[in-house]
Amino acid sequence: MLPSGEQIAIAHGDQRAVITEVGATLRTFVKGGVAVVEGFAGEELPPGAHGQIMYPWPNRLSPEPWSFSGRVGVPSVDEHETGTAIHGLVRWRPFDIEMVNQNRCVLSLLLHPTPEYPFFSEIEVAYHLGSLGLTVTATVTNRDDVPIPVGVGFHPYLAVLTDTIEGAELEVPARAFVAVNDRLLPTGEILPVAGHALDFSQAKSVSGHEINIAYTELVRDDTGLATVRLRDREGGLVELQVDRTFPYLQVYTGDGLPRGRRRTSIGVEPMTCPPEALRSGKDVIVLEPGQRWAGSWRLRRRDPAVHDAP
Repeated sequence: MLPSGEQIAIAHGDQRAVITEVGATLRTFVKGGVAVVEGFAGEELPPGAHGQIMYPWPNRLSPEPWSFSGRVGVPSVDEHETGTAIHGLVRWRPFDIEMVNQNRCVLSLLLHPTPEYPFFSEIEVAYHLGSLGLTVTATVTNRDDVPIPVGVGFHPYLAVLTDTIEGAELEVPARAFVAVNDRLLPTGEILPVAGHALDFSQAKSVSGHEINIAYTELVRDDTGLATVRLRDREGGLVELQVDRTFPYLQVYTGDGLPRGRRRTSIGVEPMTCPPEALRSGKDVIVLEPGQRWAGSWRLRRRDPAVHDAP
């Protein structure tokens, strides 16, 4: 038995992905044998939240009590460096495997009330491989009899073809970022990226930059998609796209990860809300009893012959 439970393999053409029963985690994703995400071995635990789902809140939440619909939640600290509760409650829970076929799988989890999050809810996650890459769709349903607040996020690490990210160029289509304190919790300010070292609205090298910040005010195309691009010094290009349901992107260059994982990939985390959202209410999703929410994001490695064509 593996730590992450049953391993679900899906494929389309030269693309392969493995999703785990525990956490409905994206463990590996390759195209033509080349990594699209930095994954982890079946015998490992996800080393830095690699590929995990962040629900019912993404990012960090301070441990003081918070309330909604007359109920009180008291988060438990699990990131002791910052004294915060990080990445929600479902990362280490086994999901029900609802459906598997050649290129698609669906997993779900009924989240019962806990002291940290005193509400009934259900999250369903679908992974689909196709001509556009890997599309991930999350659906959340309020199974309680009162309105509930939720936040959703995902934690993939974009892979490079080199040993480290040094020399890689990153493009994040954002006009602003969330200012944080030394606990990586929001100060309340949203600051413009223009003129700031954190401005990656045009592709530039990540060398010399330590990034662990939430970007927002995303620039989108006519279809509503915002696209992050990571091109390494060997010319490999990975793209992550989010629809309008994800207005935040946490970008993390992995400087705090253990040796062997430090600055070997870049975490780009689609998020529906900023850190501390259950307490602040900032962009939190509120679902009435029985109401559903759904959002999607996409990940792919581009062929140089395609992305360099006129």
